[in-house]
Amino acid sequence: MKALTIRQFGLLSAASLDEVPVPTLAAHQVLVRITAASVNPLDLKILAGQKQAAFPVNFPYTLGTDFAGIVETTSDGITGFKHGDRVAGRLNPTAGGAFAEYTAVPAELLCHIPASVSDEQASALPTAAGTARQALFSVGKLMQGQHVLIHAGAGGVGSFAVQLAKQAGAYVIATASARNADLIRELGADVVLDYHDEELLQHLQGMHLVLDTRGGETLERSWATVRPGGTIVSIVDNTIQPRNAIQGVFTAIKHDASILSDLLKEVDAKRLRVQLDSTHILELAHDALERVAAGHSRGKVVISIGT
Repeated sequence: MKALTIRQFGLLSAASLDEVPVPTLAAHQVLVRITAASVNPLDLKILAGQKQAAFPVNFPYTLGTDFAGIVETTSDGITGFKHGDRVAGRLNPTAGGAFAEYTAVPAELLCHIPASVSDEQASALPTAAGTARQALFSVGKLMQGQHVLIHAGAGGVGSFAVQLAKQAGAYVIATASARNADLIRELGADVVLDYHDEELLQHLQGMHLVLDTRGGETLERSWATVRPGGTIVSIVDNTIQPRNAIQGVFTAIKHDASILSDLLKEVDAKRLRVQLDSTHILELAHDALERVAAGHSRGKVVISIGT
C-alpha cells in the first residue's frame, strides 16, 4: 500500500510516498481502508521532531492521526463493526498511520459516520473539533452568557470553537484576518477582530475565557483581556502558568470516540459546520502539509485517499 512516511526528522521534504506492507491485525483491532485524512499542526511538529518527548516515534513512521474510511475486516470478538461500515477515528500520535491507504486501529477509537456526512468532513473532526470542545468546556468551563475570546477563528480548531461557544450561549469574540471576517461571523462570532491590528486587542477587557491557539506574543497580549478569576486555555504552550488572579492552563486532546460520535451527529443535524479549506490527493500530500505549515488555511486541510 501507499503511505506518506518519514525515516528521519526534518523539513517537509523528509516525507516520501512509499510502498509499505498493509498492517496486520492485532487483538481488538479493525483494518480500515482509509478514504480521507485531515492534516493537523501536530503532524508537522512530529515531522520536525518537536514532539518526540510527548509522542516518541520509531522509523519508518507513517504520518497522520485523523481519518475516515471503510472497514475491511476485524479481529476476532469485535461485534460493533463489520465489513463495509463507514468509520472515523483518531490514531495515537505515537503510532501514526492516517496518511496511508490502510490502517489497523483499536476498535475503541472508532465510531460510525452518519450517511449524510462525507468522509472528508468526518476526517476533519477528531483533533480539531475534539480539541475545541475539550478546551472550551472540559477545561475552560465556559457557560452561557460568558465572554470568550478565540484566537485564529478561521483555523481548524478556531472554526469549530466559534460555533460550539456560540451554541452554548456565550458572547464570542474571535481574531482573524480581514479576508476571513465574514466567514467567522457566519460561524457565529459576535465580534471579529483583525489580528493584524494590535491596538484592538489592547482595548479588549472582561473576558471570562481565552482560547489560545497561537502562543508567543498572542498569548502574552491575551493576559490583559481576562477578568480576575478568568482563564486562558492554551493548546500550544505547555509551559503556561497562572498569573495573578487568572488561571493559565495547557490542554492536549484526549481522544474519545463517544465525543467524536456526538460531533458527527451535530454535523449530521446541520448544527455544526465543517469548514474545509482544501482537499489534496495522497500523491500530492506535500501540498496539504505546506498549506497547513503556511498558517493561513480557512478551516481544515484534507487528504483524499480513496473512494
